[in-house]
Amino acid sequence: DEEWPEAEKAEKLARGAALKWASGVFYRPEKLEGLGQYRSRETQRNRSIQSRLKSTVQSYLEGVSAGLQQLRSAAREAQSVYQELEAARWALLEAAEQCQGLRHMRALMAEHVQLASVIQVLPQLFSVHEVYTHTLRLLRGQRLLEAHAELMMVEHLRDDILSQLHLRGLHGAQATVLSYFSGLQELNESLAQQLWAIVGSSLRLVRDDPVLFVTAVRIIEREEKIDDTLLLEASFLPPGRPKGWRQKFYHVLRATIAGNRFGMASEVQGPGLAGHLAELQRDVVEELRVVKDLMVQCVPPHYNILSICTATYHQALASHLQDMLREDLDKQGLFLLLEWALRVYPSPQMMGHPDLLPDVDVSALGPLMSPELVEQTERKYVVKVKASVLEWMHRTLEVEFKEWFREEEPETDHQGFFQSALPVIVMQMLNENIQVASLITDSLQQKVYNMALEELEAFLGRVREALVQCGKEHQKDRTIPKHYVSYLLAMLNNNLALSSSVSSLHPDSARREVPASLRAALDRTQKKACQLLLEELLLDLQPLCLQLPSRRWLSGSQLVSSMCEVIDKYTKDFSHVRKPVYTVLLAESELLVASQYLRALMQKKMVCKSEEERAQLCERLLQDATQLRELFCGLGLERSQQSLEAVFALRELLCLKDPALLSLEVLGFSTKYPDVSDEHISTLLDLRGDVSKDVRHMVLEMLAQHPQVLPQGYRPIFSTILVPAPELPFCLRKGKCA
Repeated sequence: DEEWPEAEKAEKLARGAALKWASGVFYRPEKLEGLGQYRSRETQRNRSIQSRLKSTVQSYLEGVSAGLQQLRSAAREAQSVYQELEAARWALLEAAEQCQGLRHMRALMAEHVQLASVIQVLPQLFSVHEVYTHTLRLLRGQRLLEAHAELMMVEHLRDDILSQLHLRGLHGAQATVLSYFSGLQELNESLAQQLWAIVGSSLRLVRDDPVLFVTAVRIIEREEKIDDTLLLEASFLPPGRPKGWRQKFYHVLRATIAGNRFGMASEVQGPGLAGHLAELQRDVVEELRVVKDLMVQCVPPHYNILSICTATYHQALASHLQDMLREDLDKQGLFLLLEWALRVYPSPQMMGHPDLLPDVDVSALGPLMSPELVEQTERKYVVKVKASVLEWMHRTLEVEFKEWFREEEPETDHQGFFQSALPVIVMQMLNENIQVASLITDSLQQKVYNMALEELEAFLGRVREALVQCGKEHQKDRTIPKHYVSYLLAMLNNNLALSSSVSSLHPDSARREVPASLRAALDRTQKKACQLLLEELLLDLQPLCLQLPSRRWLSGSQLVSSMCEVIDKYTKDFSHVRKPVYTVLLAESELLVASQYLRALMQKKMVCKSEEERAQLCERLLQDATQLRELFCGLGLERSQQSLEAVFALRELLCLKDPALLSLEVLGFSTKYPDVSDEHISTLLDLRGDVSKDVRHMVLEMLAQHPQVLPQGYRPIFSTILVPAPELPFCLRKGKCA
């Protein structure tokens, strides 16, 4: 118990727990009947527990016994190992003493190995200079493979010696070795020189003697493999490595392609440019066919020789075009370059040639000219074309106005209309330039079209200036030019022909509108020519109009008949102009006649002295206005379009018998002709000769109270008529001078 106090404590706890359980179960007398069952059940339970405990303890004891057995076996084995290690330690101590004597033997062995290696390479070392001489002879005889084999042997010997020295740290001895093998540099340079000469002539050699070119490629590939091997090892890199002869091959090939065909840009200007471009087209296609059909078979596939040559030609051509575009080319040269770069180059006649497809894909190379360069070149071309068009138009205009001073009238078409070659020449020149530009790009065509419209507008301005100058010359002497009116009519027909044909210049047939500025320039030119014609008519009418009004006119002179003869003469000339302009001229002539007739009436030359004279004036006005109106109606001008109605309205003012009604009549007159002024009305009242100051004041006051606004589309007639200023009263009595 003293050794196992926990067992005693456990037994006490178990007894206490059993007693507590029994007191709880058998606290009633009727529960004692089941005492036997409880006893047998607990007995069976205790036996089961004891059996499990015995089994567990037995298994633990067996495990402990096995562990003890293994510990004893391990102790024996550890003792055996310890003894063997002790024996090995003593053996090593004995061997260490013996190794001290072998160190000298090891040094002698290493020296022996080195000497043996040297003895093995001595024959090769002694024959190095002889190999140099032999290799040079082989190179001179173009026996390149044999020469390269000798060269590789000597290089391998040198590199092996240098590698051994590098591994042993004998860097000082490397300079001696390099000096001994210094002839290798000359051999390498000589071989490389021949290789690059062969590569430079590759396009010729693959047709005539491909063996030499293939030999060069094989040597280059050998050197590339040596470079790759040495770079992978990376422990020691001999001098001159890597050679990079494959990249040098590409460089020489590109330089050869770029140098053979693309000379100085200044040497190919002028007439020789077209031939130069045609030669480039022919040679590039031919050489690419040689590369595709022959050279590709002479080099390894990974060279991509066709792609490289194609890209080289593309870059060289692009650079060559840029060099040529830096020169001061004329418009023909710029056009040739644009056409060649944008049309010919990608066409089936060049890079899209059937013999080159599908291996050559020109779309993958990009444009030969960048969009910026194309835009810049197009602008330069438009400037050159503009200068040419300007010069040509100046010459055309000079020739046109020189013909005005001929003794003959201008030529007529099959309908009898006056005309000249001016519109045909101008439109043909502009249209040809636009059509030529359409062969390049739509943007260039649009630029040339815009330039053509600008130049045509400027040309019309110069035409107007020439018309004015010619008009001034004619005013000095009306016999020069002799057929002044006829040529003005021809110019009107020319202007009409330009107006009708200018829309055909537009590149897009669906959009044929004429710009507003050009339409305005055409209108100004037409108006200027019409103005000069009307001025000519006015010069012939003025002497007749100066006789209006007068007592002689009132008495029935043939003044208006003479005016009708002048008008009829001019309208016969107007018949040589096409209908739209003829109608304008007829309407403007009628307006001119009406305004001149009214202006003559308002010059204060006459005042009616009696009612009979006023009636005579009204009758004369009716006859004149009717005669003139019938004349213009007969010429094709409708009454509604005539301004002579103002003469009839004015006559009504003069025929009014009661002056008190003038205010209402004048108000109606001003409503119909809102551009009439107080001065005009006052002059008409003076012409009546029977208007008192009060009536005059009342009429003018009513006009002031009812100001008129010009309606839209109204043709002014009175605003162009100036009324003479009233004479100031003279304060001194008139008398004869002393």
